Amino acid sequence: MPQPPTLKIKEIFASIQGEGLRCGEPTFFIRLAGCNRRCPWCDTKYAWRGGTSLTTDEIIKRIKKLHHVWPINWICLTGGEPLLQNIEELVLRLKQDGFFLQIETNATLYRNLQIDWWTISPKPPDYYFQPQFLTKAKEIKLVVSKELTFQIIKKIRQAFPPSVPLILQPQTNHLWSRKKAWQLLEESTTSGLPSLRLGLQFHKIFKLK
Repeated sequence: MPQPPTLKIKEIFASIQGEGLRCGEPTFFIRLAGCNRRCPWCDTKYAWRGGTSLTTDEIIKRIKKLHHVWPINWICLTGGEPLLQNIEELVLRLKQDGFFLQIETNATLYRNLQIDWWTISPKPPDYYFQPQFLTKAKEIKLVVSKELTFQIIKKIRQAFPPSVPLILQPQTNHLWSRKKAWQLLEESTTSGLPSLRLGLQFHKIFKLK
């Protein structure tokens, strides 16, 4: 008898959303293993490989166990890069159970999924994103790394509708990253680019996962 398909899962846990427009909101996280970008400054390098093979039923069982303790309704699918794996069945089942779904993706891949909140974070060197995200993205998050420039921000900002916020997320809480984020925000704003914001990593301030 054939075995049910599995997903490589690095971890499932409850916390708060630490970044972006949903910052501070209690959320369950399903972190999938594997990444096709592997940025050197990534703060979840442990998710690049490995993971535990779990069926959709096993994942949902773990979520429901968390839900009994903390009855919240938002789930974030993250990684690594969650769209590397076939998560269609998982998304469908979670939606059937009444959850709201956010996905955090580097936008190099696209799957037609029933997602409530698409967070896209194009990455260097080319900052490529699939064209479907031009109408799907709820927010754009650019990590303020040494590679990020005003010209990159301008190109991405002009590609998306002005109603979609673009968040400059410091790579770290170190002074150079925070200073560069402020300088890029100042330059971009004075140049007339709309809907720009500075981000932060709320979960790191509170020392949470």
